[in-house]
Amino acid sequence: MLISQAGATAPTVAPEAFVAMSLDGDVLSAGKPSSEWVMHAEIYRRTLSAQAVVHAHPDACVALSCQRRVIPAFHYMIAAFGGSDVPCSSYAPFGSMELALAAAAALEGRSACLLANHGMICHAKSLNEAIANALKLEVLARQYILSLQVGPPVLLNNEEMAVVRERYLSYGR
Repeated sequence: MLISQAGATAPTVAPEAFVAMSLDGDVLSAGKPSSEWVMHAEIYRRTLSAQAVVHAHPDACVALSCQRRVIPAFHYMIAAFGGSDVPCSSYAPFGSMELALAAAAALEGRSACLLANHGMICHAKSLNEAIANALKLEVLARQYILSLQVGPPVLLNNEEMAVVRERYLSYGR
């Protein structure tokens, strides 16, 4: 896998700044990998469709993760992540195998989750799609927070979400 270097920031992330690694942690190129490499590796091991993983700490996702909230079916686009909600993992320290296992468990049947008191992670078949999913998740998290400001949102029921999930199977293809 390729992973960003430890301490990477948006301005420093460039193709040559990624570190090649085995899923077992062997560093195969120059640079020190992100401490979160084990979480990425666990997702790649468990999810054959995961060809790209994006982990970030965007504001709205972090805010909800610090509440340890699931993002429920307040909007039909939640179905884009594979279910009727976006789960929140249990808490574990950053860079730990415990966090890798918690994230992988929360991602079962989903392509995105919040990481308790931390941020978010998502995967997709391509890097462009994974980045788009990360942005979509942050927008939905912000919209959910805004909705909560005026009271509990009306949630879509299981039947309504099943219809949306079925439509997503061919959406944009």
